[in-house]
Amino acid sequence: MGRIPDETLETIRDRFDLVDLVGRHLTLKKSGRSFKGLCPFHEEKTPSFYVHPERRVFHCYGCGAGGDLFEFLMRHDNLTFREAAESAARTCGVEIPTTAGGDPGRSERLVAANQLAQDLYLSTLFAPEGAAARDYLRGRGFDGETCRKYGIGFAPDRWDAVVKVLESARIPLRDGETAGLVSERQSGGHYDRLRGRVTFPIQDARGRVVGFGGRAIRADQEPKYLNTPETPLFRKRESFYGFPFALEAMRRQERAVVVEGYFDRLALERAGIEESVATCGTALGPDHARQLRRRTQEVLLVFDGDTAGQRAVESALEVLLPAGLRVRAVALPSGDDPDSFLEREGADALRALVDAAEPALDLVIRRSVSLGIATPFEKSDAVDRVVPFLARLGSPVERREFGHRLALGAGVDPRDVDARVREARGESPEPEATSSGPGGAGSGEARFARRVGAILLDHPGLVGLLRPGEPASLLDDALHRGVLGALVEAGRTGSVVVTDLAADLGEAERALLLELASSEEAPDDEASATRVLSDTLFWLRERRDAAERLATTRRLAETPQDAQQILMEKQRQLERRRASQGLDPTPPAPGGGVELLR
Repeated sequence: MGRIPDETLETIRDRFDLVDLVGRHLTLKKSGRSFKGLCPFHEEKTPSFYVHPERRVFHCYGCGAGGDLFEFLMRHDNLTFREAAESAARTCGVEIPTTAGGDPGRSERLVAANQLAQDLYLSTLFAPEGAAARDYLRGRGFDGETCRKYGIGFAPDRWDAVVKVLESARIPLRDGETAGLVSERQSGGHYDRLRGRVTFPIQDARGRVVGFGGRAIRADQEPKYLNTPETPLFRKRESFYGFPFALEAMRRQERAVVVEGYFDRLALERAGIEESVATCGTALGPDHARQLRRRTQEVLLVFDGDTAGQRAVESALEVLLPAGLRVRAVALPSGDDPDSFLEREGADALRALVDAAEPALDLVIRRSVSLGIATPFEKSDAVDRVVPFLARLGSPVERREFGHRLALGAGVDPRDVDARVREARGESPEPEATSSGPGGAGSGEARFARRVGAILLDHPGLVGLLRPGEPASLLDDALHRGVLGALVEAGRTGSVVVTDLAADLGEAERALLLELASSEEAPDDEASATRVLSDTLFWLRERRDAAERLATTRRLAETPQDAQQILMEKQRQLERRRASQGLDPTPPAPGGGVELLR
């Protein structure tokens, strides 16, 4: 699956009316050159969500969400970028080219083969030969309506059921083999891989069947679970069972609930926990974590309360924490899984148990401390068992808070825990200094920097008002320097395309750019914009000059032995200031001396 060409993406953007797309999901009202409404990505009573049709971007001042039409589809429909692009392409009739060397029809044939198998499995469940499977499912609380809703089926206990279906549809058996549905006999011909098993369709984010899980219903069937193998469509290391059913609920609930088994996932769904998914016969891996992080920030793990379950949580944390996910965990009573707990205690009890999940790191800390802290050696061991997890946390606030909890539980000094975490992260043992800095969001610099950015977006030709080295020389905050620097470079080419600029920026810079693109701060006419930009640059230059004068005055007080050199530097500052004001830069100083600046 190759990269979508930039020109194709631009064609899709050109054909889409972003206001129309967003307006299908919320009420928009005209506001100046933009449209505004209630943000679909967070709860609010006063509209802070803006769509700018000219720049083809949206931005919410409440939660910070912003981007182009692909970003909107990704957020609203819980899609990956490619899924959003393909969805938009189908809607506006744009064909996404296949990369060179690929087979443009193979994916479609594999999807078709899987769908034919799914239709066969589902119909077989309700046919006479599916009676034993229906009895098995009924015993686990699944009636016919539930089976149809989730596509649960039964693979005929025959060697050639899928083979015949594919042959009838004129799909090459080689494609059926590639899809993992059939295998080739050594003696020639093919046979079905799944036979006599309850089947669970595994779907991608678009709802396409990409693989199957098969569950034995007889004691003599081994193994108990048998999945279709890895295929071009079915990559177990990133696939989840129940994915398309869970996507909207993940967005709504702002979390994903992860379990290990198909029946476990269905138990949570039946209890009203729709944001649940299950891995497909593999442990959670980095690709799973990336799939989850694209769609939510919080993951909740449901696991057995025994030692093996706790180890499973620790293994999951090793993967999920580096991805920036916040992980909670709930331990089921020993011997229970979600399915058995639901059957015995009911849906309300299962929901309450899941909603009460605590941070998974608290469980890890508690387990480590429970192994013993009676001696200095045991205290050290208790800390060392948890430190690798703390070191994987990206947030310094979270590292510090959980470090304090570990210190409290183990009865050690929090500074010792902090030192061990810093060592594990390869950081300096000294705490990093923190400062709000002069460029904070509420500072004068930030307000004026945003004004400059908004004007350069609407009037890129005014970049000529900036002197060499500006705006970097006028700003203390790296974030504003980066975004305004990119705008200046683009302005010198005569064209500023927000989506192109955003693609080359980091996450924080991109968010600021989209905020600027959605603002109404820049005057419409160029004359007014010129005046406002000139005044703003004057303020920033005066601010810089004042800071330089203050620093020079302090140096004069601290190092009087360098007075002559410092006074000459102050004179140069005076000349620059007068020149910037259009005055004679070198007037005669009273008494022939050097004019000292305040």
